[in-house]
Amino acid sequence: MKCLIVQPIHEQGLAMLRTAGITCVTPKSASMQDVADAIRDCDAVITRNAGLNTLAIESAPKLRIIGSHGAGTNAIDLASAERLGIPVVNTPGANARSVAELALSMMLALVKRTVVLDQAVRKGNWDVRYEPGLQELSSMSLGIVGFGQIGRLLARMAAGGFGMAVRVYSPSVAPEEITDAGFESIDSLPELVHQVDVLSLHRPSRPGTGPLLTDTLLASMKPGSLIINTARGDLVDEAALVRHLASGQIGGAGLDVFAQEPPAIDSALLHMPHVLLAPHAGGSTEQALARTARAVASQVIDALQNQRPAHLVAPAVWERRRDLIRSV
Repeated sequence: MKCLIVQPIHEQGLAMLRTAGITCVTPKSASMQDVADAIRDCDAVITRNAGLNTLAIESAPKLRIIGSHGAGTNAIDLASAERLGIPVVNTPGANARSVAELALSMMLALVKRTVVLDQAVRKGNWDVRYEPGLQELSSMSLGIVGFGQIGRLLARMAAGGFGMAVRVYSPSVAPEEITDAGFESIDSLPELVHQVDVLSLHRPSRPGTGPLLTDTLLASMKPGSLIINTARGDLVDEAALVRHLASGQIGGAGLDVFAQEPPAIDSALLHMPHVLLAPHAGGSTEQALARTARAVASQVIDALQNQRPAHLVAPAVWERRRDLIRSV
């Protein structure tokens, strides 16, 4: 058996695959043409943000399982995989704590003006300490959009560790579940955004539906409020965000994700004050990378051994998968 590793994963996942008798190979690069060339004789593939397009999937006549290193599968051509009877698995929750911690760290850095203070001291400006603007999280309210594993962890950290008032909008979770967890449930996103000092996004994007945070919603936020996005870049109208940051309507933003990744070098976001940027690294702690690699490797092994994996993206495909099932 052979598994193509499109982008590097933690050694713990590779070791699991090798112990199961699966040879791990890599393409020349993560470009889809190189992936298509390397995948031709592979039984499995594990990919990260590079995804897997139609060309690559159709170039693999032996392919029996596609593993997504992470929860997101938007870069994988799910329709092609389903059409060919190839199950796709992902790893929901494996990096939840790491992403929640990044969101919290971005909040802290913005309200404590960490980057501004650091740069001022390096330039010899000790008097920056007398400038206004430093705040305490305990005096602020946090709005969380999406109450999955990441949103729940962040809510507990913010409320329990910093005393923030936490309000949640999540149309897929019953209000009673939110209130039972100790947080206030808000009925609509417009209602949430004009109430809170910090808004943190924790829900998947839905291609073709447009941004979740539109120009109108951004304009209705509390003056000087903060936005944290560690979910998906297309959830936010970036052009509108730039305008509202420039006007001061939005007081700052922490962005780990962008509509285009990496962002264009002339993106206004790269040159704005009060904006913290990260390269989609929320799930890239050593602990999260190890958990994610183990989770995706174990499911690849299960599938190649004709055992139902734990996290099938489209469960119905498992029952009509390719007639190439054989023991490892």
